[in-house]
Amino acid sequence: MRELPTEDVLIAGAGPIGLACAISARRRGLGSLVADGGALVNSIARYPIGMTFFTTPERLEIGSHPLACAGQKPTREEALKYYRGVVRTEELRVRTYTRLVGAHREDSVIVAELATARGGATGYFDHPNLLGVPGEDLPQVSHYFDDPHFSCGRDVVVIGGKNSAAEAALELFRAGARVTLVHRRAQLGETVKYWVKPDIENRIKAGEIAARFEAQVGRIEPDHVRITRGRKEEALPADRVYALTGYHPDFDLFRRLGIRLDAKTLRPACDPDTLETNVPGVSMAGSITRGRAISEVFIENGRFDG
Repeated sequence: MRELPTEDVLIAGAGPIGLACAISARRRGLGSLVADGGALVNSIARYPIGMTFFTTPERLEIGSHPLACAGQKPTREEALKYYRGVVRTEELRVRTYTRLVGAHREDSVIVAELATARGGATGYFDHPNLLGVPGEDLPQVSHYFDDPHFSCGRDVVVIGGKNSAAEAALELFRAGARVTLVHRRAQLGETVKYWVKPDIENRIKAGEIAARFEAQVGRIEPDHVRITRGRKEEALPADRVYALTGYHPDFDLFRRLGIRLDAKTLRPACDPDTLETNVPGVSMAGSITRGRAISEVFIENGRFDG
C-alpha cells in the first residue's frame, strides 16, 4: 500500500463521468486525484476496435470541450483521443492501474487505501455477469469482444441478446466466422440499436447466422457449448465463445466502504440531490448509483453528476 498526501477529493474511476467530476471539482477550486484500476476511460478502451457510438458527439462531451469526429457519430478511437485531450487540457491528475480497495474515517477526514492494480478495475465494465456454468473459465471463452479477424473460418458461439452480442455476431459473420447466437429469451432485446436490429434479424432469417432463442447454456467444453431448449439438448461446435451477458458494479467494494445496498436492486443508499451515500463524505456518480440497473445511466446523462 502507498500512503497518499491529503486530497480535497479522491475520485475512484477515470471514465467520462469520473473525469467530469474532476473537472467540476477543479472549477470549484478543489484539488482532486482520479484513480482507476484500469486504463484511462477503461470501459471505452475495451470496446471493439472501430466501434461506432449510438449517440452524437455533443452528448459525450464533458467540461464544454467539443468532440470532433469524421462522421455523424464518433468511433471508439475518436472518443479515446477526445478524453485524453480533455485530461491534458484540464491538467487533471489521473493515476491509472491504481484501484480503491478500502476507506475509513479518522476524525474529520476519510483515509482511502489504494493499491496498484494487477488486473481489473472498479468500473462496472470490469465485472462481467458470469453464466455460472462449468467451462466458463476455459481459455477460448471471453466476456469481452475483440478482433473478429482471428475467428475467420472458425465456429463461434455468441451468448447474449443485446447490443454487444448482436454487433459481435454481425462482425464475426462478416469476418468469415460460422456464428451461432444463443439467447435465453424469445427475441433480441428492445434496446438493440435501430440500425443493427434489422441487420441481425435479416442475417438470422437468411440462415447466415444461426440462432438459438429461449436457450440455456449448460456447460462449455473445449470444442462445444452445450445448451438446452425446453427438453432438448444440443451441442454447438465452438472454437471460440463470447459470453456477452452484461456487467455490474463492484458491490463488494461498496460493502467494504460501509455503503448500504438495497436487498433486491443492490442500489446504494444515496441522496438523490447531493449523491452522498450513507457514509458521510462518500458520494457516488454515474451508473453505479443504479445498482443492478446500470443501463439506466449512460455517459449522456451521467456526465452531469459532477
